[in-house]
Amino acid sequence: MIQFDAVHKRFPNGTTAVHDLTLDLPEGGVTVLVGSSGCGKTTTLRMVNRMVEPTSGTVRVGGKDVTEQDAAELRRSIGYVIQQAGLFPHRTVLDNIATVPLLLGHGRRRARSRAAELLETVGLSAEAGKRYPHQLSGGQQQRVGVARALAADPPVLLMDEPFGAVDPVVRTQLQDELLRLQKELSKTIVFVTHDIDEAVRLGDRIAVFRAGGHLVQCATPTELLARPADDFVADFLGAERGLKLLSLKTLAEVPQGPAPQGDWTLVLDAARKPLHWASKDAELPVRPLKDTDSLLSALNESLASPAGLIARVDADGVLTGVSSREDIHEHAGRAHTEARVAA
Repeated sequence: MIQFDAVHKRFPNGTTAVHDLTLDLPEGGVTVLVGSSGCGKTTTLRMVNRMVEPTSGTVRVGGKDVTEQDAAELRRSIGYVIQQAGLFPHRTVLDNIATVPLLLGHGRRRARSRAAELLETVGLSAEAGKRYPHQLSGGQQQRVGVARALAADPPVLLMDEPFGAVDPVVRTQLQDELLRLQKELSKTIVFVTHDIDEAVRLGDRIAVFRAGGHLVQCATPTELLARPADDFVADFLGAERGLKLLSLKTLAEVPQGPAPQGDWTLVLDAARKPLHWASKDAELPVRPLKDTDSLLSALNESLASPAGLIARVDADGVLTGVSSREDIHEHAGRAHTEARVAA
């Protein structure tokens, strides 16, 4: 666990970056720090590995005061990923990843073996390990940055807007990769972003800061979206926070049944996988959804569907049934109500 106890940070020019912060970040979870520029979220993150020293108060990692530990040793025990990856341009990808294990005294062969394992873990080929950073795309460089941060198997991973410099499609892929890795590794992750959609997608808990380094609210995404602490948080979440809430709810509980006969027919292939919607005059695409897809995706698809139905499939893409627009709307409304009551 990471703990902030009455932590204050004032810079020499008189600027208060973090104001009297008391916050516990649970072990094995992803805590996302959000807020506009200059609200203190990056300063908060950097006080964990002593890249910034607190003016007063105590920061603890695993129960130990960070200021009582050697700064260099502390940083080697904590993974750190920044927006531009921060790779050494004159080293190969494999040697970049092996940096921290080598600093920790691991033999070169062992360090490079660990680096090769991590290439695969973050979804890169062995061939990529032989290249230099400038030979990779921005998304690939960020994957290498994540691999390097994981190389010494640290319990804590600090991520400072790591996906902010890549295009939206690559950003979504990197978010997916992080969610997959976290499911496997269960690190304690502190993630900084200014993007509330990214925060909702990745965070187990979200801490919202406002100017002057004041923590306004820290809650699960569902709690935050259902009941913002004040107008500042509500404005920060945006007018579409109801839709964001639906992105957290899955389709699993929405009833399904056989496809009815009507003006539109769901056409299947020989393996009973949906191909398209067909009428006597036209064929229109179908986008099947799984139980793990969100209610928001289901709402969007039901509106796009000519039959007002969504095709439901199992993990292999085989049709299990269809769900109606009405049932999806009913469950969406119920999700809003339950979230508000729970919050």
